[in-house]
Amino acid sequence: MNRRPLGRSELVIEPLVLGGNVFGWTVDEAKGFDILDAYVEAGFTAIDTAEGYPNWVPGNPPGMSETMIGKWLKARGNRDKVHVFTKVNSAKKPGGLKPDAIKAGIEASLQRLQTDYVDLYFSHWPDAEADHEETLEAYDVLMRSGKVRTIGASNYTAQMMEDAQQTAIIKSLQRYEVTQPRYNLYDREEFDSLRPYLLENEVGAIVYYSLASGFLTGKYRSKSDLGQSPRGGGIDRYLDGKGLRILSALDKVAADLEATPAEVALAWLVAQPGVSAPIASATSVDQVKSLARGVRLELPEEAVTLLTDAGR
Repeated sequence: MNRRPLGRSELVIEPLVLGGNVFGWTVDEAKGFDILDAYVEAGFTAIDTAEGYPNWVPGNPPGMSETMIGKWLKARGNRDKVHVFTKVNSAKKPGGLKPDAIKAGIEASLQRLQTDYVDLYFSHWPDAEADHEETLEAYDVLMRSGKVRTIGASNYTAQMMEDAQQTAIIKSLQRYEVTQPRYNLYDREEFDSLRPYLLENEVGAIVYYSLASGFLTGKYRSKSDLGQSPRGGGIDRYLDGKGLRILSALDKVAADLEATPAEVALAWLVAQPGVSAPIASATSVDQVKSLARGVRLELPEEAVTLLTDAGR
């Protein structure tokens, strides 16, 4: 498999990151362990979570996804064989990227994950109350202490990334080596605006909403389909002319390649310049196997063109 570096860091991963946002939401602990086992058995190592996953579920304690992953890591004894990514400032609170908040955030995450370090620590959302210098200085302390190997920024614009990088250069601090933007066959603007910066500066990109909350699986084709899962409520906006064109193109390519629409959508992402890996979540072992097939599927050039044109 085509392993890929994350920016200029020492981290190298396969082109798939397992999304932990469903752990504690639509996936319970027993099923979560099965999914994580299947993911590792399929040859992948990178697991993405956050202090805020899934805090939107009423009654959930903070960081339930991290807690579930931590229990799995302890039970399997395989911490040195996987890459764990998590995030701070998930609640988008003012001061969420101040040094004290970062220090408290990492300690809580490490405790829930039952580990003494994370491989990649993201600023989950920008914080207008914290300047880049104090945020990067706080991360520098964590990296020098061995609690964080690499840092990244999620939901940052190209200008934010550029400003943070200039601060890192001037102050001799570690830069953000990875970004985490929204990107899929339908939602392209955010990543397209970042891509020139990423390519010019060798910054990695782990993209989220890879399957547009499930829309690109093809199971939501009308408003009557939206009640099929808890995620259906966020899919209504995709049911327009552009969305239906994309589904039609996915259907054609999937039929030609004897694949599923979701597998083709992931293969398209892996083929895009600047993408290190897509994040995708799974609620069953069968879905994990499908994700693996998708990122290993090589699309003919004409298929890539057809899919790209459908979403314009």
